[in-house]
Amino acid sequence: MLKKFFIVGVFTLFLMFGVLTGNAFAQESATPPAPDSGDTAFMLISSALVLLMTPGLAFFYGGFVRSRNILNTLMMSFVLMAIVGVTWILWGYSLSFAPGLPFIGGLQWLGLNGVGLETTGYLEGSVPEEVVSYAGTIPHQAFMIYQAMFAIITPALISGAIAERMSFRAYCLFVLLWSTFIYTPLAHMVWAKGGFLGLYGGLGALDFAGGTVVHISSGVSALVAAIVLGPRKNHPDRLSPPHNVPFILLGAGLLWFGWFGFNAGSALSAGEVATVAFVATNTSAAAGALMWLILEASLRGKPTAVGAATGAVAGLVGITPGAGFVTPLSAIFIGFITAFVCFYAVSFKHKLNVDDALDTFPVHGVGGTLGAILTAIFATTEVNSGGKNGVLRGDFGELFVELGAIAIAYIIAAVGTWVILKIIAATIGLRVNEEMENQGLDINEHGEEGYNSEFGDRINVS
Repeated sequence: MLKKFFIVGVFTLFLMFGVLTGNAFAQESATPPAPDSGDTAFMLISSALVLLMTPGLAFFYGGFVRSRNILNTLMMSFVLMAIVGVTWILWGYSLSFAPGLPFIGGLQWLGLNGVGLETTGYLEGSVPEEVVSYAGTIPHQAFMIYQAMFAIITPALISGAIAERMSFRAYCLFVLLWSTFIYTPLAHMVWAKGGFLGLYGGLGALDFAGGTVVHISSGVSALVAAIVLGPRKNHPDRLSPPHNVPFILLGAGLLWFGWFGFNAGSALSAGEVATVAFVATNTSAAAGALMWLILEASLRGKPTAVGAATGAVAGLVGITPGAGFVTPLSAIFIGFITAFVCFYAVSFKHKLNVDDALDTFPVHGVGGTLGAILTAIFATTEVNSGGKNGVLRGDFGELFVELGAIAIAYIIAAVGTWVILKIIAATIGLRVNEEMENQGLDINEHGEEGYNSEFGDRINVS
């Protein structure tokens, strides 16, 4: 019954948007230019780098949890490559980027209908005005698959807040609904031509590579999910230390490496703006790791490997919205400031009775929010003429635009996540039972163990 209701509801929604946007391709297309092989190669490599970030996130998160939950935590990231890898082709890309309403895309590109190997001009009139225009030098499918990798990793970030207690079946249904009803409208509003919040026909918010679309949406949703799901049974009295710190460092390294595709690739061509974003990305990550180590050494006596990894990720999150709009010196400040604030956000979270297990909101939610604000402060057209100047360059209005975009992203993510989780809770349920949680999700949800029991902690279930 639930499946029938879900299918009917989804296709009713599609039909409604199809009626509203069905005439968007009435005008005939001019002949687009041939793809540039260098830019195309750059975008395909960037797509692969962004995909690598999802297994990287799996190892980063996996190192933190108890060994009896390592496979389940890895799977919560890996399964997104399967679920979104299919739904993005069927409807996700169309709802995110096809011409439509200011808040959601149309249905013209369902199943990639009309999404071929032709290039799409970047606001240069090589295709009809109704067609969303991005990069005039790469095939349309190259842009599509690049964006698919963003759609894959974003809901995976949420898994860090709900680790070690959520039913895998409920999680799969949650990410299916979340990626459809929360991610796609945010992506359309910020990045699609004519989107409500974006640079091209919208309010003019700056989000180069996903501060709002990726990090704020996932961070806020993670916080709501942790509250709705409730704490782990051993929280906060008997929390276990990370079971595999080398996994955490491995995951952070893969994330840092893949983030070059995440940020530099968002330039959509191998040129000057991609270089700006690449340099800013590495600089902010380094600054973030350094600041976290300094804080730990100063306040706690010893700099830790976990701290270095977390600080680097905080710096990467902070630079994401402004990577293509700021100077290298500004990137140092962004990395320092973001890591400093996230460090105290993590500490403050521990004083609250909210079991965001792996600090998703303090790092991604807080870091993404701060990154968007700092972008409005440090942005300059000197490094990217297609961007805007920020507060330090005399444009105070951009700060209010960013604050408005942040507020809208918070509302959509928080309300949407709460509704989705309540529906799932009322139908198939959200959590495993207490006995399964104590025994570990690996053996109960997947029927296998990450380690032989003699090396793991499954035999000690107290």
